[in-house]
Amino acid sequence: MMKKKILIVDDEKELCDTLEEILAEEGYRTFSAYSGQSALKMIKKEKPGLVLLDIYMPKMDGIEVLNRVKKIDKKIVVVMITAYGTLDTAKKTLKLGAYDYITKPFDMNFIKRVVRNALSGTKKAKRKYKNV
Repeated sequence: MMKKKILIVDDEKELCDTLEEILAEEGYRTFSAYSGQSALKMIKKEKPGLVLLDIYMPKMDGIEVLNRVKKIDKKIVVVMITAYGTLDTAKKTLKLGAYDYITKPFDMNFIKRVVRNALSGTKKAKRKYKNV
């Protein structure tokens, strides 16, 4: 069985490394990009099933990346992650096609569950965004 590919996009290398390690232990093939531009190149080359995408990054933010990802391939599942969440931003990204919106800091078990559900096609449970 082919491992599902996950691209982690965040300008914080340490977070990318941690998420790569945690998700690789779950059996996923993981790789990272530290900017929106490099993420788009990797998406075209690697064709991941899921993208964990930070919103606030230099030069090209995650909302612009989300827009472009959905133009490249609408089937790619995108989960937005941010340390600076607002209700307006959450609504905007979900309306643009993000599967979920998660605020940092987050529990790694929660991330694993969101990834598993997103890749299996499980509909996201409605929840209130506490930190948003």
